[in-house]
Amino acid sequence: MTKQTFLHDKHVALGARMVDFAGWEMPVQYSSIIEEHKTVREAVGLFDVSHMGEIIVKGEEALPFLNKLVPQDISKLVDLKAIYCQLTNKHGGIIDDLIIYKLEDKKYLIIANASRIDEDLNWMVRNKNGFEVSIINESHNYSLLAVQGPKACDLITSLGVETLPEFFHIKRSELFNINLWISRTGYTGEDGVEILVRNEFSEYLWDKLLVAGKPFGIKPIGLGARDTLRLEAALHLYGNDLDENTTPIEAGLSWSVSKTKNEDYNGKSVIEQQIRDGISKKLIGFRMLDKAIARHGYNIFYNDENIGIVTSGGVSPIRGENIGLGYIKKLDNLSVGSTIQILIREKLHNAEIVKRPFVAKKNKTNSI
Repeated sequence: MTKQTFLHDKHVALGARMVDFAGWEMPVQYSSIIEEHKTVREAVGLFDVSHMGEIIVKGEEALPFLNKLVPQDISKLVDLKAIYCQLTNKHGGIIDDLIIYKLEDKKYLIIANASRIDEDLNWMVRNKNGFEVSIINESHNYSLLAVQGPKACDLITSLGVETLPEFFHIKRSELFNINLWISRTGYTGEDGVEILVRNEFSEYLWDKLLVAGKPFGIKPIGLGARDTLRLEAALHLYGNDLDENTTPIEAGLSWSVSKTKNEDYNGKSVIEQQIRDGISKKLIGFRMLDKAIARHGYNIFYNDENIGIVTSGGVSPIRGENIGLGYIKKLDNLSVGSTIQILIREKLHNAEIVKRPFVAKKNKTNSI
């Protein structure tokens, strides 16, 4: 049965077109995707991302347990700081990509992708043996709202939050007399916050933010614009750009892998070998040189040879052209500026390899 967030009825009342996403009935758009996209780039948008998972890991050995699970060095986290990382399998493949917050000593909050909550929990439990740690799935107790855009922080501070957390930090706060968590994170490339609130307060908070945000140009934003925004920022989507057969190094995420971590972790030998010896495939960004749109699963060619596959593709409302991400064989003569071809409806269309992100990010991710 398709699940619904606590804000489901709010979306329906606003006229949203609802779709099944990762087993959840979610709003894909309220007006037009391009209009919603530009609202986030120019003003502020409000997203319901309550389908995401929230997992608490706590206990005497929470730190060494997490260090076994991810390539990042969790011991370098201080209280209320967050880190982006991957949950890796024994071959270095990515089970999920996560944000881990250290809430306090021996207690961590993990934000997981909606489609991977069960797999993540299963993998954590399988790796729990020998560790004094508790793993608690809080996903059905909390709603997650994202407030994103150049005016997002002005909106939140206007509501009495005098000091916002720094990038990739989280803090306890209050909005409209509701006790909640505010983190300086997001999935759009814009500045903004994500608000973690208990379900019983989510509808009230949603309504109050839409009213208070009117002077800032706020609009509710669906998953359609969330996808075009993250693609312009070249942010990975699990199931498209990341999977269990792809390592963080192949995915261009070597910046999120600790090079000085002494502790062993799942897939460490494979990942370290790739850092040392190189990789056979790599993620690229490209722009189409005509009006064709490259979609997930389309093949990539170079000199009539099939060299890879498109993982994400679509329209960039800001650039006014069609863009995409894909994996190709690592060939020495292919780099930024090279021309490749995408097979679309049995016809090859030219594309140019370009630097990522496609649109400059307005936020900042601090790696450790």
